[in-house]
Amino acid sequence: MDHLKLAIEQVTPFRQNCAIIWSEFAKHGAIVDPGGDVDRLLEIIDGLGIKIDHILLTHGHIDHAGGAARLRDELSARAVEPVPIWGPDIRDRFLLQGLAETGKGYGIMDARAFEPDRWLVEGDHIVIAGHTFEVLHCPGHTPGHIVFVDRTMGFGIFGDVLFRGSVGRTDFPYCSSSDLLTSIRDKLMTLDDSFVFLCGHGARSTIGEERRNNPFVGKGA
Repeated sequence: MDHLKLAIEQVTPFRQNCAIIWSEFAKHGAIVDPGGDVDRLLEIIDGLGIKIDHILLTHGHIDHAGGAARLRDELSARAVEPVPIWGPDIRDRFLLQGLAETGKGYGIMDARAFEPDRWLVEGDHIVIAGHTFEVLHCPGHTPGHIVFVDRTMGFGIFGDVLFRGSVGRTDFPYCSSSDLLTSIRDKLMTLDDSFVFLCGHGARSTIGEERRNNPFVGKGA
């Protein structure tokens, strides 16, 4: 990926794909969806010898956002300038406000409520290690879910919107299966077949693979 490096660490009992993205040369980057296991994430960051410029969130669920506040504090204490949290869309504020209580139910005891330093909206552009990622609002799994897309590089981070062979769950009261499928069809399935994406759980995939084989949004849907 053009000198952009990617490390994936599965965190929390939900084995969520936390992504660390950095420049091979500049040794600067971002971490996406640090849901928990903060000590382990800090060890990985230290081992890579990189500086984290931003913490990015796709949405407000505990397995994606539960470790963000503590990680922000730990990284900021080491840095000249504070390390900010950006995202998700403000419509997930209620989920971030309930993180501590939600975490207790899953044994994630260091999760706490927080406000991000910047809410992200459709059309925002985020620079990670010299690469520009576009923010797309893809509601359905949560109201404020966003994804990060680099059209030039052909790579994106989709959180819990689209998976290899599946889509995000929509059985919570605030979910919408119709919104989810609309988000996928109108915003993600318009990308090139060769477009590679990392999802929140499980293996990465391509848009072409999902167009051919995904029973929810593919050709046979």
